[in-house]
Amino acid sequence: MKRALALLSFAACAGPLAAAEPVAKADSAKGQSIASRVCAACHGADGNSPTSANPKLASQVPEYLQKQLANFKAAAGKRAERENPIMGGMAAGLSTADIRDVAAYYAAQRAKPGAVKTQDALALGRKIWRGGDMTKGVPACAACHGATGAGLPAQYPRLAGQYAEYTEAQLKAFRSGERRNDANKMMQAIAARMSDPEIRAVADYIAGLRG
Repeated sequence: MKRALALLSFAACAGPLAAAEPVAKADSAKGQSIASRVCAACHGADGNSPTSANPKLASQVPEYLQKQLANFKAAAGKRAERENPIMGGMAAGLSTADIRDVAAYYAAQRAKPGAVKTQDALALGRKIWRGGDMTKGVPACAACHGATGAGLPAQYPRLAGQYAEYTEAQLKAFRSGERRNDANKMMQAIAARMSDPEIRAVADYIAGLRG
């Protein structure tokens, strides 16, 4: 839930608008070729990861995938915004066009549904997802990620059906500050107010959503 992007802002221009630069169109076929060589072993050929340690990428918002891959890349003399030795190595050789194409390919794949594993925590997870906890300053997850977890394109990622283990790990990483590539520290602030049982419950609830 690791993972939320800030709303895009646009500055007003006082004079005539300049001609917009043409935006290169993503090439899903090229993205599939790159994914099969670089990504499939961990995330699955169709973006449905075979293990809960790695996130499902199928059906993910393409802008979100592009941001994450770009954040894994270290700039000259600077640390990567999102540090991970494995993903840093994988992303290092990808160009901007490669990243765009891979994101388009995985976004077009169908995500396999997940399932809630712990019925005892279902009520707590549902409560936090739908209404948050105003006594602790935790907003409803659905406010940014959508009622069904489908996300808001170009702003917030899809979470529906994501592995509970992965979501839990990312929320805890936000809470500890290990992960810090969220805009305005939004997710860090939210996760910091959540207990382990609350994180576990909402992660499990997310796994059962059908976005």
